[in-house]
Amino acid sequence: MRTLFTTGAVAVAMLATGGAPSAVADQAGSTQLRVTVGSPQARASAVTAGAAAAATCTINKITINRYSECEWVAVHVDVIKIVDGDPVVEGTADFSVKHQMTLKANTANWSEKFTISKARTTGQGKGVAVDVAAVSGGGTKATVDFPQGHTLDSAASGSVHYKTGAIARKKINPKAKTTYTYTFTKAGYSPGTVSYASAVYRCDNYYGTTGCAIPEVPTGINLSTLPRISEGIRKLRSHGGHYGDPNGGKPLHWMINATQQKKNRQAVCSGSAPADMQRAGRTSCDEYPFASTYEGGTNLPAAQRTITWVKKSENDGQGAFITNWRRQFHVMDHDPFYVIA
Repeated sequence: MRTLFTTGAVAVAMLATGGAPSAVADQAGSTQLRVTVGSPQARASAVTAGAAAAATCTINKITINRYSECEWVAVHVDVIKIVDGDPVVEGTADFSVKHQMTLKANTANWSEKFTISKARTTGQGKGVAVDVAAVSGGGTKATVDFPQGHTLDSAASGSVHYKTGAIARKKINPKAKTTYTYTFTKAGYSPGTVSYASAVYRCDNYYGTTGCAIPEVPTGINLSTLPRISEGIRKLRSHGGHYGDPNGGKPLHWMINATQQKKNRQAVCSGSAPADMQRAGRTSCDEYPFASTYEGGTNLPAAQRTITWVKKSENDGQGAFITNWRRQFHVMDHDPFYVIA
C-alpha cells in the first residue's frame, strides 16, 4: 500500500487562454501528481488616463490596470491514499490566495502582498503545510517573505519583494511575470506542488525615468486642450472613424521605429497647406492616427484616418503632450492606447 499527497482540482488565474489540465507527472513510483489548472483571461480595468487606484479582486480572475494587479486564486487539495492501486481521498483542504501587486512609475523595485486564507478541511486535510516560492524574469529578482511550513489550518500573510538591476538609458527590459509555486507537505504523504503566474509586467528606462508597468493595459492621452487637433479627431469619429476612440473603438498601438514613423508621415502629409489654411496660419499637417503608431500612415482605410492643418505651435504642443504621457505611463513599442479628444 502506497500513500500520496496530491493537489486535486486547482482553480487558478493565469493569462493563458483555455483551461486544459496540466501534464501528469510521476510521483512515488506508480502513484501520480494530478493537477488541474483553470485559465481565465485577465480582465483589464478602464482606460488609465490619470493616477490609477489599486486593482480590485474577483475570485479566479486577474484584474489589472496600468500599475496594479489583484489576483485571487482558489485552491483545492486532495489528500490521497493508494489502496489496491486505486486512489482513495482521505481528506481535502480548500483555501484561497489573494495577491495585490502595485508597480512603480519611478522605480523598478517594488513589493507585493499576498494572503492565504484559513482552509476548510475534511478528514486528513487538516495539518497540511505549505511553502511558497516566486520567480520573476526580465532582469527582476523576486524574493519571498513567508512563514514557510505554515499549516493551512490558519490564515497567513506574506510578501514578495522585487529588485531590478540598473537599467541603462533608452533600455527596455524584456516582459516578465511572476511564477508562484506552492509545495504542500504532510507527514506520511508524498509532497504535491502547483504553480500559476501573475500578469505580465515590463520595466524600462527609455525616457530617463526608470519604472515598470503592465503593458497590455491601454492608457489614454488627453488632447482635448489642443483645439484644432482634437476638432479634427472628433470630426473623423463623427463619420465612423473609431481607432483610438475610448468609447468603444479599437486601440492604437505605439511604434518606436523612427524610420517607419517618417515614412508614415510622408505618406499622408507630403503636400502644402491649402490657400485658406495658409491665410489662417495653419500650415502644419497633423495626421491621425499618429505616424508613430502601427495604424499610422496609410495602414488603415481612408475612412479611418484624417489630416488636420494646424498652427505649428499647436503641433509642437502635441509633441510635448505625447512625450510626457509616454514617460508617465511607460508606453513602449506595441503598447495599446486611446486618444481622448
